[in-house]
Amino acid sequence: MTRALIADDERLMREQLRSRLSEVWPELEIVAEARNGQEAVTLTEQHHPDIVFLDIRMPVLTGVDAARQIAQLPTHEEANGWAGCEIVFVTAYDQYATQAFEQGVLDYVLKPAEAERLRVTVDRIRKRMDERVQQESEGADVSLPAHTPDMQHLLQRLALQLDPKSPAKLQWIQATVRQSIQMIPVEDVLFFISDEKYTRVQTPMMEALIRKPIRELVQEVDMNLFWQIHRSTLVNTKAIAGVSRDERGRQIVSIRGHAEKLEVSRSFAGLFKGM
Repeated sequence: MTRALIADDERLMREQLRSRLSEVWPELEIVAEARNGQEAVTLTEQHHPDIVFLDIRMPVLTGVDAARQIAQLPTHEEANGWAGCEIVFVTAYDQYATQAFEQGVLDYVLKPAEAERLRVTVDRIRKRMDERVQQESEGADVSLPAHTPDMQHLLQRLALQLDPKSPAKLQWIQATVRQSIQMIPVEDVLFFISDEKYTRVQTPMMEALIRKPIRELVQEVDMNLFWQIHRSTLVNTKAIAGVSRDERGRQIVSIRGHAEKLEVSRSFAGLFKGM
């Protein structure tokens, strides 16, 4: 059974969407409802739904920020086989929905949710889910929309629309190099790799450490320049020399001028289709 989560700070809107979904997708199971963006992230991590319906404007975290955090949640082996979820924005603001729809990387429903329009979204989601199952059965590498560069770019742009006063994209990294602090231009970074406490910043000339996890860097760096290839790894697209497969079939990214190889996780394997 397909499972879904609904997030909206207005109770009547949640009830209305639940009612409309029961009309157009009777077998869909609503596993949880969230009243704000942070609850949506927490409940998604707890219930592992297949689809998350997010109001684009919510307190604590907006729907856009919640979507960005949901994309960072552990998947596959780390989450009992959960492969992530589809994102559907529910919004009263047509300008956001139109941009998202034209990009073709997510679905949207305008408030109040009408059964006819919702049915179109449901049909698209079911078709994508069926295609994904078919591709996976054939051994293809498949990424959910939330784990693609197009989605990351779109969410970054939508976040700026919602908060035009948000800080500009990170230009410099203040990092520890041996016993000193150095300022590293972000464009010089080949890749970022995180462990539990630190993130390694690798440039052609040096290695440095910062106390900033990947999930925060995704919010701050320009996602036109960096691709996320693993929950713990961001790579500068200009530094990618090539992608190959190892003996276990995993995709491995080679870096120009650097010997280290970077593994692409299953969640992000669809970035390099055809490999």
